[in-house]
Amino acid sequence: MSEKKKRRAAVDHRVCASCGECAETCPRLAITVERGMYAVVDAGRCIGCGACAAVCPASAITMEAAS
Repeated sequence: MSEKKKRRAAVDHRVCASCGECAETCPRLAITVERGMYAVVDAGRCIGCGACAAVCPASAITMEAAS
């Protein structure tokens, strides 16, 4: 039986447009936009669903293996 690997969202701050779409979409409210600069993911709340990455207009969010 294969084990499903946990994922979490990771934000590339260099390309994040700080639009807030990801924060509005996150079902666990795991993302905030810090001082209008870039999105920040609370790894403890992120469930790795990928909803944020799907709506990011700048493609700044990727899903990575949780450590």
